[in-house]
Amino acid sequence: GGRILTIPKALTIAGSDSGGGAGIQADLKTFAALRVYGASVITAITAQNTRGVFGVQEIEPSLVAAQIDAVVEDIGADAAKTGMLSSAPIIEAVAGRIRHHHLEKLVVDPVMVAKSGDALLRPEAVAALRDLLLPLALVVTPNLPEAETLVGGGRLETDLDLRHAAEVIARLGPRYVVIKGGHRGGDADDLIFDGKEFRTLHATRINTPHTHGTGCTFSAAIAAGLAAGQEPLAAIGAAKDYLTGAIASAYPIGSGHSPVHHFYRLWQGS
Repeated sequence: GGRILTIPKALTIAGSDSGGGAGIQADLKTFAALRVYGASVITAITAQNTRGVFGVQEIEPSLVAAQIDAVVEDIGADAAKTGMLSSAPIIEAVAGRIRHHHLEKLVVDPVMVAKSGDALLRPEAVAALRDLLLPLALVVTPNLPEAETLVGGGRLETDLDLRHAAEVIARLGPRYVVIKGGHRGGDADDLIFDGKEFRTLHATRINTPHTHGTGCTFSAAIAAGLAAGQEPLAAIGAAKDYLTGAIASAYPIGSGHSPVHHFYRLWQGS
């Protein structure tokens, strides 16, 4: 109760998912669920549902930059995350404004492919992501295929492979590397590397097709924790807990990969 003096604010810079399950829609739902005010910068509009991506229109890089300026100059951002950035010019614009505004609590979700298998990042944009954006990141959250791409192809299969990949990605600039375990067999264990130590975040795999937007939701939850003042490792751990619950309580929407349930804590008992 009482008056809320300062509410933490988080910014998502990502694509729109018309189906409401991933992208900025997932991010804004996650921020709201975690009691953080959310603002959004749209980088691309997708015609998308639980079955796939049927059209993409990128937003002019100058307008992406203008959205960032508009939000930060008035509302501010205690933390930010990037999702689908689509092209090298958009990545250049985003990186430039993040530097300009000194947005230091930055979570980069290096989105490359949708859950349906549709490409969300042009191949030539991978270099821009690696060279311009990763050096600015506090946390980066690649899944297995994204980690493989960032380290230059080649399959990552053993625990040793993953550790080596985390070290290589850390050298690109992010302070914390989280390689997600969702694409591996067995448990959904994530590997965290802070530049010195490795940690494993454990979760039992939940057998469900309702996993649309998991990556967006996880990275947004980390950004929400950072915005609220949590230390990075605490924010990552809390995000994992939140996501695991959201996956476990997901319900069917559409006929493909349904999204996770962002408001499962709020809807309990209703």
